[in-house]
Amino acid sequence: MTAVVAVRTEPEDLSDTHPPFAFRGVAIMSALSLIVLTVTAGRYEFFGDELYFLSAGRRLDYTYADQGVVVALFAHIADVLAPGSVTAVRIPAVVMAVGAIVVSALIAYELRGNRRVQLLAAFTYGTSYLLVTQCALSTFSFDATLTAVITWLLIRWVRTRQDWLLVVAGVVAALDMQVKWMIPLVWACLGVAVILCGPREILRRPGLWVGTGILGLSVLPILYWQSQHNWPQLAMGPIIGAEQDATGYGPPGFFPQWLGFAGFTGCLLIAVGFYAVVKQESLKPYRFIAVALLLMTAFVVITHGRPYYPTGFFPAMFAIGAVGLWQYPRKRWMNRAMIPVVALTVVTYIGTLTLLPLPPSWRSVTETPIDLGIRSAFWGTTNWDRMVAAVDTGYQTLTPEEKAHSAIMTQGYWQGGAVEQFGGEYDLPATYSPSRGFGFFGPPPDSVTSVIFVGLDTAEPDLRSRFAEVERVVQLDDPMGIPGIDRMVAVWKCKGPKQPWPILWDTMTTLYFDLGHWRDSRFTTRPTH
Repeated sequence: MTAVVAVRTEPEDLSDTHPPFAFRGVAIMSALSLIVLTVTAGRYEFFGDELYFLSAGRRLDYTYADQGVVVALFAHIADVLAPGSVTAVRIPAVVMAVGAIVVSALIAYELRGNRRVQLLAAFTYGTSYLLVTQCALSTFSFDATLTAVITWLLIRWVRTRQDWLLVVAGVVAALDMQVKWMIPLVWACLGVAVILCGPREILRRPGLWVGTGILGLSVLPILYWQSQHNWPQLAMGPIIGAEQDATGYGPPGFFPQWLGFAGFTGCLLIAVGFYAVVKQESLKPYRFIAVALLLMTAFVVITHGRPYYPTGFFPAMFAIGAVGLWQYPRKRWMNRAMIPVVALTVVTYIGTLTLLPLPPSWRSVTETPIDLGIRSAFWGTTNWDRMVAAVDTGYQTLTPEEKAHSAIMTQGYWQGGAVEQFGGEYDLPATYSPSRGFGFFGPPPDSVTSVIFVGLDTAEPDLRSRFAEVERVVQLDDPMGIPGIDRMVAVWKCKGPKQPWPILWDTMTTLYFDLGHWRDSRFTTRPTH
């Protein structure tokens, strides 16, 4: 007996009628993700940048040296409502991450994918390592989702030609500008991509230029602040590039990390998406998304930027890939091959949420900046309380009169945030740091004559050039610790600043972030106020 199996050999054309949105499935997936991510949000201790955001939130301003106000504002709200709660600080990031799951499904819906396609796009983002990374509070947490919303609005414009969508895209971009200053680059990459492959009609629409004008206006207050503070953001590019080279293998390490954010299913859908926008007629109008991703990725690689910078395009590419995969004339073996890919994705996702951070007993000595990056990913940044206790030990060496005219100073902005966050149980004076954005919060007042300084144990020669008396009072050097937290750390008692604080501060402030004994000359640029 011969069995005849009908195999579809032609692509399945998208129906002229728009399929319904998979509201129930997306709602269930989003709700489950929200619950799981919230429950697991506190498994890591505070990351250094989160501590800085909390400090920035206590000094709310319309912008900062290296970011907008949005993340600091949400950190401040969490700090007021639930002081000291890691989970509360990360709730806004969790909400934004879950929002990106919904946006992935919405983009698939705009591309006329059916319910299964929409759920595949949502599933791919919802089980990616990108989502897990997004759940720590950062500028990236907001920027990735807001970029995805912009791509969704542009894709919807291609389908509907409703110009108000372009204005809304400009408003979203203006909001993103108050988060992270990467959005003009995203906007430019999208514009160049449209010029290269269409739809060029969008360039003639007034709505696009209104949206661009809104984004431009949102940049003006930031440019004014930067001009008043010697343009610190311009100096950050080379410094970030040098840090990326030191901790992430530079450009050679970019693509493994980039693909790791996408996950197994995500890598497959991105590859299919690139194929589909070239070969499948129904998806050719959306080629500009794939080209914009390529342009931004090339820019980030050339400038040695962070691998997650272009990932705001991932929801759109996941959706395009899901639609393209559904239309492709697949063989039976192709369908079966999807099973291990999806299984690996699920196992990796569950393992990431349940096995990380790894047990402390598995830690090894951190020898290089690469080790420090890996250590942060697998164990987080820990033992802040030990460092703050050492600061208090140093503070107790001051006399009552010295305490009345004292301040805490930290070498790094992470340390400054930690002293403010965990120093509540001690009666410590105000905290200052000349490091990055923290340095722009200002110097100690002129009344301060004694300083308890905490930093890497290599800082003493610099301190002696700035203070009349310098005495090391605490050494903290756990071989299994983290440099800058509980390894290679010392606390000094410094008295008698040799110059008035405004002048001294101007020579101390730096955007360079010391990684310990593994110093790189490319980090040594010291932009000041």
